[in-house]
Amino acid sequence: MDFQLSQEQEMIVSMVRRFVVEEIIPLEMNLDPDADQLLPPDRDRLIGKVKEMGLYGLDIPPEFGGPELDMVTRTLIAIEMSQHRAGLYAPCYGVFGGAGLAQLFEANEDQKERYLFPSLRGEKRGFFGLTEPSGGSDPARAIQTKAVRDGDDWVINGSKIFISGADRADFGLVFARTSEDKGRVGVTCFIVDTDTPGFHVRRIVHTLRSAHYATELQFEDMRVPDANILGDLNKGFAIANDRLSRQRIPYSAGCLGVAIKAHEMAVEYSKIRETFGAPLSSRQAIQWMLVDNEIDIKQARFVTLEAADLAGRGEPFRKEAAMAKLVSTEAASRVVDRSMQIHGGYGVTKDFPFERWYREMRIRRVGEGPNEVQRHIIARDILGAGLR
Repeated sequence: MDFQLSQEQEMIVSMVRRFVVEEIIPLEMNLDPDADQLLPPDRDRLIGKVKEMGLYGLDIPPEFGGPELDMVTRTLIAIEMSQHRAGLYAPCYGVFGGAGLAQLFEANEDQKERYLFPSLRGEKRGFFGLTEPSGGSDPARAIQTKAVRDGDDWVINGSKIFISGADRADFGLVFARTSEDKGRVGVTCFIVDTDTPGFHVRRIVHTLRSAHYATELQFEDMRVPDANILGDLNKGFAIANDRLSRQRIPYSAGCLGVAIKAHEMAVEYSKIRETFGAPLSSRQAIQWMLVDNEIDIKQARFVTLEAADLAGRGEPFRKEAAMAKLVSTEAASRVVDRSMQIHGGYGVTKDFPFERWYREMRIRRVGEGPNEVQRHIIARDILGAGLR
């Protein structure tokens, strides 16, 4: 693998970096430290700029109007987009657009007309409903929500937990068990309209994540037409699994971007802050913290780009994506913690982004599959698929 960026990649990275520095960070100076949205005039203006850059709708396939980007370039962009206060969970506040529910690109033509295309036009919003109260680390076996066929409909009963955006969505993807099999086989993905009778949603308490509510869903004799099955009957978990593995790469890149920015700030501050007549940067204790930051960032960057390279070339990447997620979340947590320490009292104030990064980085070791599960995925690859 060649770690040297191409001329085009250099240009894109430079363009996105300049956009963050010149357009996003100045706006954050006047936003609440926990904000995850821009004011509509600012959002609309910046969306226009992103479209001029040719980077709007980053995860939309070119055939549906998105930019033609390889996976490594997409990962490099994700690294740059996250280098601001809200960058972990609201990278550039959504002005680069998104693909919404990527699984819908595999939908049939009728489903695309009803759900995919309205989503791409910004007319509909969706949610991804997989995790249940019975467990999220092994979602396929933990699914207890059931769908029973009744004529041309399916009747769904059950619940979901920690689902993002369901209270503001028009529809969602709901995974339910449609056979007696208790494993990954026998799970089906349904497209569910949120105005369907029997669909109930409520917000649950704030998490560590800023300006964000997760939701809990309850399905009570909710009827969904057979035409709303996404993919094949009893094979829905494959839809979820591919999404989870692939999503771990930009997820890792976002952590890496925050770590890079935190480290840059720590280096700069250590040179200007004096203690006992000398700058912090002259203290060996501080130097070693900065060295450890550098090592953590390098390691996370290498494993993340390797996963992106494999995925982009169509080669198996599940183990490498798990490594990227594991290494980047833990390394970035350490980098943010050290950088916060170097800033002393300033580091824990809301005038600086560290305290928000510190809180939100803690979630990253749980989100997109807990790190313990990533270790299990890696071990299974090393020892063989028979490992349970």
